[in-house]
Amino acid sequence: MSGPLIAVVGSYATGLTMRVDRFPSSGETVLAKGYRVDFGGKGSNQAVACARLGAQVSFVAKIGQDSFGEMALGLYQREKIDVDSVMQVADAPTGVGFIIVDAQGNNCITIDPGANERLTAAEVSQHLDTMKARAVVLTQLEIPVEAAAAAMASGRKTGALTILNPAPVRILPQSVLQSVDILTPNQTEAKVLTGRTPEAAAKPETLAQDLIRSGVRDVVMTLGEQGALIVTATSSLHIPAIKVRVADTTGAGDSFNAGLAFALASGAALEEAVRFAVVTGAMAVTRDGVVPSLPRRDDVVQFCREQKGQMPPIWLS
Repeated sequence: MSGPLIAVVGSYATGLTMRVDRFPSSGETVLAKGYRVDFGGKGSNQAVACARLGAQVSFVAKIGQDSFGEMALGLYQREKIDVDSVMQVADAPTGVGFIIVDAQGNNCITIDPGANERLTAAEVSQHLDTMKARAVVLTQLEIPVEAAAAAMASGRKTGALTILNPAPVRILPQSVLQSVDILTPNQTEAKVLTGRTPEAAAKPETLAQDLIRSGVRDVVMTLGEQGALIVTATSSLHIPAIKVRVADTTGAGDSFNAGLAFALASGAALEEAVRFAVVTGAMAVTRDGVVPSLPRRDDVVQFCREQKGQMPPIWLS
């Protein structure tokens, strides 16, 4: 199998969803409908998305020795993801989220990270250090901060490009940020990372520059319907979004990060890689669900050709 080499360090969680007419009161039972079981976890989603684009993906994660863990392994087998570094543990369940959606589309969610919380910095370092050299190491914050920090440090040590998607956001030590080549926050995450409140008024460029002063090399900030912003120590560039019919936005961020990682691992310059990530992110919102919405390589090639006759990047076509 050919394709750029990417290591994703992150989480897996099974999503259990059902719909209700209204949320129950304390002690009340209500009838639900539309129950479904979905694959989830930002790390897992991004690993699948990278593999579908054509990367050789190794996934570093922890799951339980239970039926949900076996479901995850089945997904990775179908998507041709290397699972040598997916660790199954007997003393913790596979991560799971319970989602209830009412008739107006509002939701209530409870999450038990389960085995994800057992992933240690030492395990991450051991697996990454013994892997075949990766072009990119990509991680998120649904695992312990120490594990994400180890992913960035090990990636740097082995010469990989390190990408941190800081979601769910939390304050990070400067020592962690100093190991990040590319940080991919949205505006709210950037505010929190710079010590501001989510409601604080701040220009995206200012937030990104503060993050660079904290040690990050480059910032690629997602702006939703406005596209993305690239900020380096010496420049700032806005990449506009692509207009598409929106069905479900839940997979957009994971598809964006995967597109960015794949393009950079393929040798693209940062601007070209972000433009490609905007495409993969836009494609994901045109379908319902997360994993079902993550585009495959052939889909992206066709989408590019339909965009005013635009030719896909040579490394993709």
